[in-house]
Amino acid sequence: MVRAIQFDRFGGPEVLQYREVAVPDPGPGQARVKHTAVGLNFIDVYHRTGLYPLPLPSGLGSEAAGVVVATGAGVEHAQVGDRVAYNSPGSLGSYSQERVLDARWLVKLPSAIDDRTGAAIMLKGLTAWYLLKGSFAVARGDWILLYAAAGGVGLIAAQWARHLGARVIGIVSTEEKRALALANGCEHVLLERDDVRARVRELTGGKGVPVVYDSVGRDTLFQSLDCLRPHGLLVSFGNSSGKVPPLDLSELMKRGSLFVTRPTLGDFIRARVDLESGTRELFGLIERGAIRIAVNQIYALADAAAAHRDLETRRTTGSTVLLP
Repeated sequence: MVRAIQFDRFGGPEVLQYREVAVPDPGPGQARVKHTAVGLNFIDVYHRTGLYPLPLPSGLGSEAAGVVVATGAGVEHAQVGDRVAYNSPGSLGSYSQERVLDARWLVKLPSAIDDRTGAAIMLKGLTAWYLLKGSFAVARGDWILLYAAAGGVGLIAAQWARHLGARVIGIVSTEEKRALALANGCEHVLLERDDVRARVRELTGGKGVPVVYDSVGRDTLFQSLDCLRPHGLLVSFGNSSGKVPPLDLSELMKRGSLFVTRPTLGDFIRARVDLESGTRELFGLIERGAIRIAVNQIYALADAAAAHRDLETRRTTGSTVLLP
């Protein structure tokens, strides 16, 4: 038996229970991983609250790092003793001391990347990868607008975009977070209370930006659209303020024939070759120092509810990990 976070009903952080659970032997194509660090992500809140419904009772979490302790038949790219990290879209259970999962999601961690960093980058780092390289191909000189620029995805995406030669306008909630974002790739950082529409137009010489990366959702939809240049793209990749309501498509026409996409990481790493390509690029940038990973909060796994409260009340910056 091992311990894991599970929940039987949707709700606030109080529904999270730290329990003893049985872990089976891995079947064909599976591996058993002993976790050393677990990543915390806002999608975990969506699962806990039922915004993204799932069968109950359920485990939680899709991102972690650890050591392979057993493998099933047919597993070739992971061996017992390997240091690995993973994000397993659609397969929850990383909030645990050990778990069995499909081994196709496992990637070996380079010696230069520690376990806490590994646990913090497999969802957030690969999200930054698909945002900048897959949803919209950011090029040198492009202006981009990035919400939650001091968050886990935001700090990585801003540094990566700067590495690509982009000019990053970040949006944050406090002066403290503004300083953090400016130190991590953003050229300009606006506060949520600012007149974001006017400031973006001012910074871009009246043109607007070619792409907006919006993880806030409901509260910022029209503001984001108003910051785009004609034929610009809104990449809506989160719902921290709530689910985006239905959109009258004529609003896109009114603002210059705009485009909108709602991507998810799983669609960019379905093929093993894409997962390996994305992690190779991400790991390389971290090893070369082009991207610095800020693990700014650490909690015991048993204290996952407290971590969720801090995440939802915006007390966190950068990445957060849970230690089993």
